Amino acid sequence: MTRKHATILMAIVLCVAACSKSNDIIAKFTGFQQPVNFPAPVYNMSANPLTQAGFELGRKLFYEPRLSRNNTISCGDCHIQTSAFTHHGHDVSHGIDDRLGSRNAPPVMNLAWHNTFMLDGGVFDLDLLPIAPITNPVEMDETLDNILKKLRAQPAYPALFRKAFGTEEITSARMMKALSQFMIMLVSDQSKYDHVMRHEGASFTADEQAGYELYKAKCSSCHAEPLFTDNSFRNNGIGIGPNNDEGRYLVTLKAADKYKFKVPSLRNLRYTAPYMHDGRLRTLDAVLDHYTSEVQDGPTLDPLLKQNGQPGISLTAMEKTRLLAFLNTLNDSSFIRDKRFSEQP
Repeated sequence: MTRKHATILMAIVLCVAACSKSNDIIAKFTGFQQPVNFPAPVYNMSANPLTQAGFELGRKLFYEPRLSRNNTISCGDCHIQTSAFTHHGHDVSHGIDDRLGSRNAPPVMNLAWHNTFMLDGGVFDLDLLPIAPITNPVEMDETLDNILKKLRAQPAYPALFRKAFGTEEITSARMMKALSQFMIMLVSDQSKYDHVMRHEGASFTADEQAGYELYKAKCSSCHAEPLFTDNSFRNNGIGIGPNNDEGRYLVTLKAADKYKFKVPSLRNLRYTAPYMHDGRLRTLDAVLDHYTSEVQDGPTLDPLLKQNGQPGISLTAMEKTRLLAFLNTLNDSSFIRDKRFSEQP
């Protein structure tokens, strides 16, 4: 064997070993892990025990375009991993036949700690959440019956359902539980903030620490640690907007809920622009400008945004800079790169 051939053979061996190691990492399944700095999840794990087979089936279904009427739109099309499972670059989501929705797609992240879903809280059970986009005429525009027929006609799915649930029976309940098993695994807890809070060797810079103090004084009432949302519904004074979306009122029909939307998490803001329920603000600078000088008063404006009769939150230019420095510590780059959550070939 020549030296050239030996070099090529060694390169092949190393490549195979590296690929094998990479596949082992991708295939590794540790189950749901509660971060030590997070509260107990609210999702009922005992009613849907998480298994590797269930998670893998849920992941396949999450990226399955057959869940839409014309087999073109999957959950992963509007919830893109590199954008922290949001629809990056779109003010409102684009669904089937490029139809426009009325709201900005919220992130699929840390859902095991939520007891209401959608921006108006119209869904109260994670196992029921996918039904809303699947049947929405501007999102996926499909019926559960048609989806089940399509899945049963695919050679791979009966075996996957048997592996996950014990038999080849494909039902809507099993499909929803598999999707939930995938979604509850989408835990974002590896930001710099998390490492600081868990005393894992990281520390805030002076600006980040000052921003953290500002956050606690001016933002934490709604965006509570460690999830950075209190899961409540509030009118943040953004105004009616082009869609005249009345938010929570459309669910409760209570006048006091008009223009209230679920408080979003502040995690992973670097990846989730644009902002607000209809995506009207493109940058975080614009978001802070809104809260300091553009809050619109109204009957349901959250009381925390109206101090001494004046709407808004007082922030100087320096305070905005420091607050942004802290918000950047909430970005979790490992979450958007985690191969466990990516579409598998």
